[in-house]
Amino acid sequence: MNRPLSNPTRRELLRRGAALGLAQPAMSGLGGLGLSLAAMGPAAAASTGGYKALVCIFLTGGNDAYNTLLATDSASWAAYNAARETSAEGIALAAPGTPAQQSGSLHARLGGVLPISPINAQGRTLALHPTLGAVRNLFAAQRLACVSNVGPLSGPTTKTAFLAGTAPKPPKLFSHNDQQSVWQSFSAEGTTRGWGGLMADRVLSANSKSMFTSVSVSGNAVWLSGQGARPYQLAPTGAIHIGGSDGTVYGSAAVRQRMVALMRGTRVDSVAQREHAAVVGRSVDADLLLSGALPGAGAGPWGTGGLGVGQPDPMLQFRDPETNTLMPNPLAAQLQAVARMVAARGTLGMARQVFFVTLPGFDTHDLQPSRHTRLMAQLAHGLSYFDNVTTAMGVDDFVTTFTASDFGRTLAANGDGSDHGWGGHHFVMGGAVRGGDIYGKLPAYGLSDGKGGFNSADQLQGGSLLPTTSVEAYAATLGKWFGLTDSELLSVLPGLSAWNYSQRNLGFMAA
Repeated sequence: MNRPLSNPTRRELLRRGAALGLAQPAMSGLGGLGLSLAAMGPAAAASTGGYKALVCIFLTGGNDAYNTLLATDSASWAAYNAARETSAEGIALAAPGTPAQQSGSLHARLGGVLPISPINAQGRTLALHPTLGAVRNLFAAQRLACVSNVGPLSGPTTKTAFLAGTAPKPPKLFSHNDQQSVWQSFSAEGTTRGWGGLMADRVLSANSKSMFTSVSVSGNAVWLSGQGARPYQLAPTGAIHIGGSDGTVYGSAAVRQRMVALMRGTRVDSVAQREHAAVVGRSVDADLLLSGALPGAGAGPWGTGGLGVGQPDPMLQFRDPETNTLMPNPLAAQLQAVARMVAARGTLGMARQVFFVTLPGFDTHDLQPSRHTRLMAQLAHGLSYFDNVTTAMGVDDFVTTFTASDFGRTLAANGDGSDHGWGGHHFVMGGAVRGGDIYGKLPAYGLSDGKGGFNSADQLQGGSLLPTTSVEAYAATLGKWFGLTDSELLSVLPGLSAWNYSQRNLGFMAA
């Protein structure tokens, strides 16, 4: 039985730090690990059977949900076209069944949007962007679900209350940095803990090397940070080394060893230096662990073996819809690194992991047809690639991938682009997903009043969607599958208390 940490001894903290696989002092400054463990207590000992992983794909910049998942019933399509075909550079997609043209605009050359048949269509007809053919296939195979009109909400909100200023709203709505942070942590920019990391806190003790519990393949992400969980940054190619990949600095192993020794040490009794030395030590130790555990890029179903130096892996390339040429897909490269980490789970002794990857470029104020089309093609290829890989690895039932983004965008066009919105639609993929269906209420499209307003209870200024599904409910549904109890979910996601039980689990995950 674990000892209480209300008044922990130094030996106890060191013991727990060692169990977490962290080579650093147990009690350090600047919010160090020791204080984090003391605050976390035994909550990390969540019951976790088998292996499970959550993979967040963050669509950075604000994905245009209106051109991702579209309502195509006659009233919705008329409202969609009225708002989006406002100029010669209109951003409306072609109607379902429209044949691809040999010339003209990119949207005309793509052909019509791709109809889908949800289990429960909510009385609507629906379609996906023309480049999301692979996503349509995953949806039809019931390996992917769509979650409608998700956004940060403090509680159920109506348009009337929002316009009257009586409804709470997220801080600094429509700001990129702040809404990225709100999506990941429910607080504006500057917060230090995200819901992915707080979920990871509950499972740290289940992992032998818990430094690899929260893993980013895309730099810093507050979503991965908890009280005890600290993000480990991985490059798409593998561990980030001090010095060259051959273990040298300036061609010398001795120089690297001396540099590492200097970086691990401190010359004065400085909290900052101790913290820096601990971070360096953690990085070096992680590099050593991964070098023996992480399989090569071409060593499994995630890559092509036998490639020459500098030769691109065809599995990581997508076809650019505008140029019809094969191009490297940075999303697929990041997901390959995730797959390799999942493959190393047994060697590293991992039971639960959370991963963060990104696809940037979604701030489509202009040139949206070409920019968004390319991004949708990258997303479709990345999702299909990762589903094929996890299936071949036999882990698809244990790895759930989901999308997130700063916000949605306006229905109203601003020429050849769209502006910042609020709610948006998202995808969830994996063998444990109840796919082939739409979860959450589909929004009604309205017509513009000529002054920026829209005559729909679901649309605000510019046709921005007023969310009807909270990020907390989206997160809670994922967290329940991940293994958290109801009380743990309320602790990680305190905003859930504003919603009744039926709105806390959206039902898109199998038990």
